Amino acid sequence: MVLKNKYFLLRHGRNNHQAEKPDLTYLYPDNDPPCFLIEEGIEQARKAGELLKEKGIDLIYSSDILRTRQTAKIVAEMLGLDEIIYDTRLRDINWGMFSGKEKKEAWGFFNNDGMKRFDSPAPQGESWNQCLERMTGFLKEIEDNFQDKKVLIVSHGDPLWLLEGYVKGLTKEELARERKEKGTLNTGEVREL
Repeated sequence: MVLKNKYFLLRHGRNNHQAEKPDLTYLYPDNDPPCFLIEEGIEQARKAGELLKEKGIDLIYSSDILRTRQTAKIVAEMLGLDEIIYDTRLRDINWGMFSGKEKKEAWGFFNNDGMKRFDSPAPQGESWNQCLERMTGFLKEIEDNFQDKKVLIVSHGDPLWLLEGYVKGLTKEELARERKEKGTLNTGEVREL
């Protein structure tokens, strides 16, 4: 896929949910009270900011969820950028009735088969294809409105993994294999598209 802009993906820094409840899915759109960056996540955001200093970032788009807003704010301050554009399409995947439940239970609904996750949403939630649809809609909007910009997207593991796979032209099978073998972006990880 040929893009008119250069994109950098950044997953939010490590947060209290990941540290305290690693076996549970997130509530949607966020836990109550909201997940927040722990010291490790703040440091990850600072390291990401250092990495991005030389990239000439023009625009920062972020999920509107607290852990991503905190990450984006740290990076924006380090880059000397005043504006962060928050977009609900960059939110994490909605696990529906499995939100806040054991990950094993959530994945059991799909018989631990990632391929089913693409087409079948969790009840009251969304499928990977639905998440991808909102992410590609977001990307197309930027592509329609800007050219030759360097854009930082601060989001969550699954949405960023799906968006990166879309830009690379990966099939569902390739995406599922990549996720199983490598996982999604690590917290605080920056990738250039």
